[in-house]
Amino acid sequence: MDRERLAKQIDFILEVDKEKNIQRQTHLSNHGRRENDAEHAWHMALNAYLLKEYANEDIDIAKVMIMCLIHDVVEIDAGDTYAYDAEGLKTQKEREDKAKERIFGLLPEDQKEMMISLFDEFEAFETPESCFAHAMDNFQPFLLNDSNDGGDWMEHGVSISQVLGRQTQSAKGSKELSDYVLEKLEEHVAKGHIKEDRKK
Repeated sequence: MDRERLAKQIDFILEVDKEKNIQRQTHLSNHGRRENDAEHAWHMALNAYLLKEYANEDIDIAKVMIMCLIHDVVEIDAGDTYAYDAEGLKTQKEREDKAKERIFGLLPEDQKEMMISLFDEFEAFETPESCFAHAMDNFQPFLLNDSNDGGDWMEHGVSISQVLGRQTQSAKGSKELSDYVLEKLEEHVAKGHIKEDRKK
């Protein structure tokens, strides 16, 4: 056993445990407390495995699940940027790039390179795996918000154009799930859970 390699791996494992402390805006189902980043990542990965049949293309599901599990690790340093926070989104990439180097840099070089490659692939949003992982990143909070009668959308005064701007990207990974989400969103608009701001 290479004790130095193991020590680096354990350092990383303990560091990413901090992801459990990063609170998101999304609440758990049944009007529960706000979820944390680690819960979001775990739920995404499980969703990806269970819903892989709805991917637009054949995918390497193990690769997708790892992307789901690591995509928000950078928020340990960078913090959570709410999907509809226009100001926060301006500096998100810079903050996350710096965090990526520090956190994945704790690993042995080969694993650091692998993790950064997967993280960058997810961010680039070009491969079938990254597109499906992004679809899960949108689908998971949608499901929770849907189960909570749109509570988070109402709390933040979110409009349908904002939600559609994010959710329509999901079609690149799963047209079927995207269509399902769009149908449900119209129900929430009709119920007043999401502000209608589209021109008639």
